[in-house]
Amino acid sequence: MAIQVTPTALPEVKIIEPKCFGDDRGFFYESFNAREFEERVAPGYTFVQDNHSRSTQNVIRGLHYQIEHAQGKLVRVIVGKVFDVAVDMRRNSPNFGKWVGVELSVENRRQLWVPPGFAHGFAVLSDAAEFLYKTTDYWYQEYERSVLWNDPSLSIKWPLTGEPKLAAKDSAAPKFVDADHYN
Repeated sequence: MAIQVTPTALPEVKIIEPKCFGDDRGFFYESFNAREFEERVAPGYTFVQDNHSRSTQNVIRGLHYQIEHAQGKLVRVIVGKVFDVAVDMRRNSPNFGKWVGVELSVENRRQLWVPPGFAHGFAVLSDAAEFLYKTTDYWYQEYERSVLWNDPSLSIKWPLTGEPKLAAKDSAAPKFVDADHYN
């Protein structure tokens, strides 16, 4: 998989950049290799589910996590551009309540590893975006939780060009201080 792995300001959250081979016919890159992921990114995880979403400009999805059956997510964009965010929800972490944001696009081919214990969300920066992600556990509605996307205590700098478009559950999400946290 010939990848470059770069830790973010939250060291467990990692940017993965695959080596791309291209010529006048197009390009090829290996988007996932279990052995290399295990060796270079995050040992001990198995992916059990793949998800695909499409959203229009200024849509914000998140900040989501599961309080039980916590999911690690390997995320990437195959159409358009997003601003992807991870928030540390682990009470025992030195980075508890801190966030990191990374631009993911079809052009830069970056992927982001968001381990269990983090809330995750993204904002669509292009006219539309298609977002793929692998998860390390299944989705359980009863354990799904959210944190308010614009909580002042988090001060996430969402680079939107217009009014955000949100699901009702995301608009009504609790602030970070009132959310369920991991121990």
